[in-house]
Amino acid sequence: MTELLFIRHGETDWNRQQRFQGQLDVPLNALGLTQAQRLADRLAAEAPDAFFSSDLQRARQTAAPLAAQWARAPTLHQGLREQRFGLLEGLDVPTIQQQHPGLWQRWLEHDGDYALPEGGESLRQFHRRVLATVRELAEQSQGLRVAVVTHGGVLDMLWRTSHGLPLDGLRDCDIPNTGINRLRWVGGGLQIDHWADDGHLKGLPEQPPTRVRPAA
Repeated sequence: MTELLFIRHGETDWNRQQRFQGQLDVPLNALGLTQAQRLADRLAAEAPDAFFSSDLQRARQTAAPLAAQWARAPTLHQGLREQRFGLLEGLDVPTIQQQHPGLWQRWLEHDGDYALPEGGESLRQFHRRVLATVRELAEQSQGLRVAVVTHGGVLDMLWRTSHGLPLDGLRDCDIPNTGINRLRWVGGGLQIDHWADDGHLKGLPEQPPTRVRPAA
């Protein structure tokens, strides 16, 4: 059994704008930096045996206060990156609806096998990458506690996998920025112990909707 602590990065301006981030290297905004520090204070006494992060800036900035608290730098892993959204990366919904109405309609079908043009990654391809990465990290850390800073889409894949849900269709779980998600890797599969704990953010501004996939 491997104990897994998965954390979504802090807020970016693009989260608030509902803009497709994907694998573009977007930094945290001021609120996101505050969220990351609140997270680190909350988890100060829970130093892991191993610590990993997506190599994208918003994840690295979220991991930095944790690294300071735990005196342990994270290992960066590209397999923990967000889904690639191809042509739509960097665009907000009104722009997509105006400039790419056909792509927007295809996106609304939530087809697990559809990949956006110009390098997009289908949900099935994304899921395969995420699960291979999680398996790798969990199995090399058997019996240990592992902390991972990653993205909303990655967490959606873990939620669907642990609940046996299809890849097609809308996200049906909350994934707040810097939310704490406690899972276990047992017998080659994922089990969720606790999901979307954001109690450390009490008193901060309300977050944008977290069930919308572009807010990753």
